[in-house]
Amino acid sequence: TQINFNKQVTIGGFYMDETEITNNEYRQFMQAITDESELSRLGMDTGTIALTPEYIEAELKPDTTVWMRDFSYHYGDPMMEYYWMHPAFDDYPVVGVDWYAARFFSEWRTRHMNTWREENGMWASPNFRLPFEAEWEYAARGKRMMAKYPWGGPYLRNAKGCMLANFKPGRGNYYDDAFMYSGPVASYFSNDFGLYDMSGNVAEWCEDAFFEASVPVVWDLNPVYLDEAETRKVIRGGSWKDIAYYLETGTRTFEYSDTAKSYVGFRNVMTQLGRSSGYEF
Repeated sequence: TQINFNKQVTIGGFYMDETEITNNEYRQFMQAITDESELSRLGMDTGTIALTPEYIEAELKPDTTVWMRDFSYHYGDPMMEYYWMHPAFDDYPVVGVDWYAARFFSEWRTRHMNTWREENGMWASPNFRLPFEAEWEYAARGKRMMAKYPWGGPYLRNAKGCMLANFKPGRGNYYDDAFMYSGPVASYFSNDFGLYDMSGNVAEWCEDAFFEASVPVVWDLNPVYLDEAETRKVIRGGSWKDIAYYLETGTRTFEYSDTAKSYVGFRNVMTQLGRSSGYEF
């Protein structure tokens, strides 16, 4: 874990999901990839990955046991039983998916949308994908270049004393922000880009491999650090179980790509095509 180095870079235009991918949205994905006719329609029945029931269960379905495994001496049974499938948690961010599952969801989402566009006589849109780390940080700052947190100020409460994100305010104190675990997406104010939960709720997978010295190494135009041999992948934003340090827009850390956690989810981005409108920070 480290605070990002100060470096000016230029980033091309992109679109980002307002919120994390929710349980309800991920269940639509799970339903689609278990439907052979839908896979054939999307052209995913001839891919390099054999979407057998065994593969789907082991690699793509959220691992509900993370609620028990991640914490010792913790009664996580209700979350393990209900969080993924119960409609009460429809609008909560999906967790228990590793980096590979998040990327496969992005591929399915791309094919799902572009198949529909093709059927309706429209051009294909750019691919959905995980954000590059630099894109994620730019988006989190919300036009506030020196912002410690997405809302701009250095404080974690507003003028009325209400928490501005879902995190761990103090030792043994998880409920002071209104949620013991994760909460419904968009439960707090958005930043100036209209993005919700860029700090707290669940940390988010990025496309980049994690390398302590990646910032001075990468180019200063559309930087991204890709390394297939590196199993550590960047996560950003902090989560419901993290202290405020991990909520800062410059804090970078990692999880292993094949590891699912109860506090890591993801959202998608899409590259903007056409006129170049570079962003600097």
